Amino acid sequence: MSRPLKWTSGRLAIVGAGLAGSLLAVLLARRGYHVDLFERYPDPRRNTIPAGRSINLALAERGRAALHHADLLERVERFALPMAGRMLHDEAGKTRLQRYGQRADEVIWSVHRGHLNQTLLDAAEAQGVVIHFDRRLSTADFDSRRLEFEDSEAGRHRHDFELVIGCDGAGSALRQAMQSETELGVREQALGHGYLELGIPADRDGNFRMDPEALHIWPRGGFMMIALPNPDASFTCTLFLENDGSPGFRQLQDPADMRAFLEREFPDALALMPDLDRELAEHPVGFLGTLYVDQWVLDDKAVLMGDAAHAIVPFHGQGMNAAFEDTVALDRLLAEHDDRALALQAFQAERKPNADAIAAMALDNYLEMRDRVRDPRFHLQKALEWELEKALPGRFIPRYAMVMFHPEIPYAEAHQRGEHQARLLEQLTANHESLETIDLEAASAKARDWLASA
Repeated sequence: MSRPLKWTSGRLAIVGAGLAGSLLAVLLARRGYHVDLFERYPDPRRNTIPAGRSINLALAERGRAALHHADLLERVERFALPMAGRMLHDEAGKTRLQRYGQRADEVIWSVHRGHLNQTLLDAAEAQGVVIHFDRRLSTADFDSRRLEFEDSEAGRHRHDFELVIGCDGAGSALRQAMQSETELGVREQALGHGYLELGIPADRDGNFRMDPEALHIWPRGGFMMIALPNPDASFTCTLFLENDGSPGFRQLQDPADMRAFLEREFPDALALMPDLDRELAEHPVGFLGTLYVDQWVLDDKAVLMGDAAHAIVPFHGQGMNAAFEDTVALDRLLAEHDDRALALQAFQAERKPNADAIAAMALDNYLEMRDRVRDPRFHLQKALEWELEKALPGRFIPRYAMVMFHPEIPYAEAHQRGEHQARLLEQLTANHESLETIDLEAASAKARDWLASA
């Protein structure tokens, strides 16, 4: 068991019992400290999750490493489904698999948000965490270190804390309370695109209607649809589309217009959606944007993490994984420092550059998923990337692989290395249309020299 925090003399309060908050509660409680975990919604183990939240998430090696650190990976693997690559669907319904990596173990995992949250909550309770559901943070008095919560029946609850940690998402109530004390430098950059979730159920025999070992993508240039497999043999599909464009969600508010649009752009998917009309009538359009917060820390009293500090768009599948990395880093740094204020500042200094890097890469990956995957030059550069990875193992690693399969490489380093390597690949593939015309030995030598001087 990890050694206890050296500075503690009171209670730790975590606001937000979602994925990051629940995992952090497990880690801190394992050190022997009293942790109170507060959640604005009722217990998700007894109630459905709020409408509009994605039920599928991509678990990559960074997230798996955090779960392993908490001794929870085996439990999560029971309901996680491996995806070996992207299954690209063109307008005619033809498919092409683009693998994520060269090795058989280079996969990402589709996990159900609800099942994962339930597993983490169960683990937190088993560690002695006191979980308070239906508690909405209303005020925070940081001088007296006291929080006040309201429940759905307008009851008020006070709670004293030594350190409060905000894991309550992009709309964080704790962040708003901290902002009233000091300028945090909060800004939100809307993407201008939204998302709509639809479903492909299992067939009559309970089998998958598409390949379950892939993340399915219908790239259409300015928009796209994706589908992730579920353990019940269904798929959760998500349409990503401009809000004000043509086509756009506002233009397609009438369900009949949206159906006609989907039939034109994704006919093979629509043939597998028997509940489409009901879903179009009931499912809301979700917001997409990036949240930037310059200051995550308030003295030695409060700290933000996960989406409360750095919410990102979902196109690299790293929001949860980045938040899980946050939990491990905060747990480690609190244990390493006698001075809590120094521990919190060290946490921000370590994690903010990485949060900014994955935010940038997530935005870039949207362009790749919806557009660049249709470009033959993109596939040529991917093919050369793999050849260089084989020729220069451990030195030349594709950026996607660095992000998804190499948790030992910080996001900031992956971003920087990826930018350098992208320029090199452009040079090496210039005036070529296929891998056969590229001198791989010369390309490897140039890459070796280029990396040495980068």
